[in-house]
Amino acid sequence: MQALNLACGAFLLAGVLVLWRRDLAAIVWLFALQGLALAAMVVVLGSEQGSLELVLVGLGVGALRAGLLPYLMRRALASSGEARETQPLVNVATSLLTVAVLAMLAYAVAQPLIRLAPSPATQAVPVALTVLLVGFFVLVTRRRALSQVVGFLLMDNAITATAFLTTSGVPLVVELGVSLDVLLAVLVLQVLTIRMRAAFGGTDLDELRELRD
Repeated sequence: MQALNLACGAFLLAGVLVLWRRDLAAIVWLFALQGLALAAMVVVLGSEQGSLELVLVGLGVGALRAGLLPYLMRRALASSGEARETQPLVNVATSLLTVAVLAMLAYAVAQPLIRLAPSPATQAVPVALTVLLVGFFVLVTRRRALSQVVGFLLMDNAITATAFLTTSGVPLVVELGVSLDVLLAVLVLQVLTIRMRAAFGGTDLDELRELRD
């Protein structure tokens, strides 16, 4: 299962690097890379299990999360006219130290599950849980609307990865339903970003709160 380990490593690395970068275009690119790693993870699981349906689901996941969603986010970024994240609530060094703590927490939480059903797939669950916590951390510490949506999507990727790693896949109709919900959320983001830029001149949430006050 070396291919699964490589896919999980790329999945985790892309999530961690989101905290390191402040360039919004690079953050979108990293999200696309993580979507590709998630798709590879599902395809590898499908190949190991001899499940054509799971392989097709993995290809669909890749098309959506590494292709369509990043494309829509790049369009929203171009419409906003913004290039960089404003000063986050937590600096990069502290963020990376926090990730190390979150990784240890995820590993501790996942141990009962791994002991219950030890396998290469379940042993990768701490990676998915770490990305889930990283996504939440991005959501609460970044100020740009696009960065916060990326945090939400990192959490969604992590939940999807956990489902595939622990249950050997989810029904196709369930994955399609979840993917359509995520696609709708990104489409709404694109519309709101354009409207916020036109009305307020930016998408920094702290500045918008000051306008409200």
